Amino acid sequence: MRKPGSFELSRRNVLLGGLALTGTGLAASLRPALAQASLSLGDHEITVFSDGHLTLPMNFIVPDQSEEDIAALLSPHGMATDVLTPDCNVTLLRTGDRVVLFDAGSGSNFQSSAGRLPAQLEEAGVDVGDITDVVLTHAHPDHLWGILDDFDDPLFPEANILVPQAEWDYWRADDTLARTPEERKSFVVGAQSRFEVIEDRVTMIKPGQEVLPGVEAVGTPGHTPGHMSYAIHAGSESVLVVGDAIAYSVISVEKPDWPSGSDQDQNLGIATRKMLLDRLAADRSRVIGYHFPHPASGRIEKTASGYRFTAS
Repeated sequence: MRKPGSFELSRRNVLLGGLALTGTGLAASLRPALAQASLSLGDHEITVFSDGHLTLPMNFIVPDQSEEDIAALLSPHGMATDVLTPDCNVTLLRTGDRVVLFDAGSGSNFQSSAGRLPAQLEEAGVDVGDITDVVLTHAHPDHLWGILDDFDDPLFPEANILVPQAEWDYWRADDTLARTPEERKSFVVGAQSRFEVIEDRVTMIKPGQEVLPGVEAVGTPGHTPGHMSYAIHAGSESVLVVGDAIAYSVISVEKPDWPSGSDQDQNLGIATRKMLLDRLAADRSRVIGYHFPHPASGRIEKTASGYRFTAS
């Protein structure tokens, strides 16, 4: 029997509303998971671990764009134009006596090319029992479902779980499942079942709050109702763990006004992306994108035509 909210590979089970998972991009699905990359920020040590990658049909990611427009954007970057295979990047922060994960990865019940985080942590010598805090950006499967192990027990047994209040309220509301389209219901069931298990370990957080020393919650709704990003500060320098508020390093950055099929509120998602891009380009803060190419960190630069992401 499969876990409630687990994901069967079929055209009825779709990702983020209308996204049929496919077997396209076999070579990509066989690529090895990248392990980790580290950077320092003051007294903070930040490591980005790969949880693997996803396979997403392009006509879901940018449903309103023509094939010609998609090709004009992606081909110069050497990217496929029919399917996207974004990396999944989980950020670990060591600061003081805290060992903090931003998101928990996919676990083993989502796409088979993801769910690599536990093995990557073990390989790096990080015991899951040493994680003191798991800070969630939002409750989509590739960010939340790894919070439990294959026996439905918390994977991080000592961790406090920090959840945006609006995100918790949305997924746990009595009418959310009934109001959700059929193709998205597995996401609601999966979020609710996992939230039920971790409920007694959850601390609610709100935008503007210092959720941990040097870590500021930044409200970035649109992708989901309570989506949160996190600014890690050290003196005048910052790193923004942006989650899915800027989902992809080319599409979301260079064409922020293209509606995304992964955003629950597409107009709000566009407004949030533009706000973040303006902020990041102006203050030159480093950004870590959950679905950016591993190792996922870099900077947003203003260009004559808009913005671009430069890995660094």
